Amino acid sequence: MASRLNPYITFDGSARQALEFYKQVFGAGEPTMSTFGEFGQPDAPNADRIMHGMLETPGGFTLMCADIPPGEEFKPGNNMSISLSGDDGDELRGYWNKLAEGGTVAVPLEKQMWGDEFGMCTDRFGIAWMVNISGRTES
Repeated sequence: MASRLNPYITFDGSARQALEFYKQVFGAGEPTMSTFGEFGQPDAPNADRIMHGMLETPGGFTLMCADIPPGEEFKPGNNMSISLSGDDGDELRGYWNKLAEGGTVAVPLEKQMWGDEFGMCTDRFGIAWMVNISGRTES
């Protein structure tokens, strides 16, 4: 898979509704969604909120989104990042290193509970980035 660059929007509990809305706007298929409960405690408060959602449109657009993680403050106006994702680890780590240099790392680029390497940083110009390197291998 080639690397992908797309917007990643954070919501305060309305990611599921937003994905359904954008599906209607762009005439896309079904969005994919994973909840916080699927990767933690299913009976925890807000377990049904979206940890990661994605919508791919017939026109080639990709939109990713999530609800704000439990315990974090929602900040309208600062709720959008740019996502870089794919399976070329060397390429994506190179982008990560350059983006993080002189910036601030919020989540180090390392293996996560869903099996991928993931990191979040803000570059030296104040732009938020998310890098995800797929841990899946082709057989």
